[in-house]
Amino acid sequence: MTDRQLEEKLALAVEHAAPDQLESILSRCADRSGVVIPLRKKRPFARMAVAVCLALLLVGGGILGFYLRQQSAVASVVSLDVNPSIQLEVSQSEKVLTARALNAEAEEILRDMPLEGTDLNVAVNAIVGSLLRHGYLESLSSAILISVEDADAGRAARLQESLSSEVGLALQNAQSGASVLSQTVAQDASLNSLAQENNVSVGKASLIEAIRAVNSSLSFSDLSALSVEELSQMAAAGAGQLPIGRSEAERIAREYAGVGDTTAVVCEVDAELDERTPHYEVELKLSIGEFEYAVDAYTGQVLRGQAGILAGAGDSGVLSPADIGAEAAKAAALSHAGVSADQVSSIWAKRDYEDGRLEYEVEFWVGSTEYEYEIDAATGQVIGFDHEQDGAESGASTGDIGLEAAKSAALSHAGVSADQAAFTSTKRDYDDGRLEYEIEFWAGDTEYDYEVDGSSGAILKSEAKTHAAASSGDIGAEGARDAALSYAGLSLSDITGLKVERDYDDGRLEYEVEFRSGGREYEVKIDGSSGVILEYDMDDD
Repeated sequence: MTDRQLEEKLALAVEHAAPDQLESILSRCADRSGVVIPLRKKRPFARMAVAVCLALLLVGGGILGFYLRQQSAVASVVSLDVNPSIQLEVSQSEKVLTARALNAEAEEILRDMPLEGTDLNVAVNAIVGSLLRHGYLESLSSAILISVEDADAGRAARLQESLSSEVGLALQNAQSGASVLSQTVAQDASLNSLAQENNVSVGKASLIEAIRAVNSSLSFSDLSALSVEELSQMAAAGAGQLPIGRSEAERIAREYAGVGDTTAVVCEVDAELDERTPHYEVELKLSIGEFEYAVDAYTGQVLRGQAGILAGAGDSGVLSPADIGAEAAKAAALSHAGVSADQVSSIWAKRDYEDGRLEYEVEFWVGSTEYEYEIDAATGQVIGFDHEQDGAESGASTGDIGLEAAKSAALSHAGVSADQAAFTSTKRDYDDGRLEYEIEFWAGDTEYDYEVDGSSGAILKSEAKTHAAASSGDIGAEGARDAALSYAGLSLSDITGLKVERDYDDGRLEYEVEFRSGGREYEVKIDGSSGVILEYDMDDD
């Protein structure tokens, strides 16, 4: 069979397989008026092209829909907790989908900040900036907790690391001493339920459950009222019991100070639950000065601070301190010095605040001796005094009364017996060719500083300072020593070079304890009233 014959047979087969019915169909149709539109045969490839286009449209639409769904799906949940608790739902491309305030404090932080649709790092920086502006991250003991919940553990870890670095840098640039805590949280339906019931983030709920794992008697709802700062310190201290809380510590300090719920008082409260004596530090800021208090975190006892700082409110409703007046302060100083007003060549009094206490500084001259006094403006009590003879210098010393005689001369002048005094420093020295003894000691809540002529025993200079905080209690040198050793985990037999100094710093009685053990040198600063460890340093000796 030739090629031509083969082509004719194939054409005939195609015609019989798909007969042309066009003429037959038209013959059966009635005549129509109007335009006749001729119909054309559709080729197989045209039907295929349409099918392909439809397929491409369906596939493309599916891909687009999948992409859009991915962009709107929650991939991670990031929470930021201080006391304000904020929760961010984040897409896979790290865009914020929702920003939720979980408590009233957080609502204020997020006010006028539309974060939806922004990059996660931009949103987190904005939130940290608002927390700083509202004063939540100012103190050294404050902390921010960053928590990341994600089914993808690797992505959660990467977000945790990047956000911690981002927030740490923001705090560093703002010169904030707040610490950054971070964690990844496994997806847990029961944990999510607890968080929702108590209006806290999943991250804070996870921290609370870690504490309850140590002490199951603690209530989740009670713990949820605490700040991240308090919770993290509780965890570090072993979660022994529930603290009284910042609000209660503030109320106790206000009541002790005698200012109640006065709106004129600005208050700052810092938790110190991981100290040897867990406590809250409360600072009250009034128009007349600033006053600091330490309140036991579990008993509510005031460990340090001045009671009854105000006499009450005047007719104007403005709080004012008790004040004896300048003339009464002068009279108190002259009486203590044992001189009369007609013996004084000049005298003046200045009203001032020191360590939150209203005082009068009184100075006067009697002959060649200058007197300086500090008088409590509320009570008229002599807080401190100093007297020094002008031109008392002499030539080289001709004798030496000895240290014990110098100490006796100082005690006699102060009116203090030997069994009442605790000597902190004695020094034999020469000043402009004159032998002198410098004697420092404490008696009760008063600190004394004397300079005694080494030849005659004459008092060249004397200073005394009564400290209000010391009157609230004094653990003593041995108590401070024991507190320092206990904190270091050592006993008296383990150490050498023990040195204990009693001092007064920023309105607070303190002990500075130094010792050596195992090739290391220890320095511990302790509150003299409560035994609270204020500073602790350990270095290789």
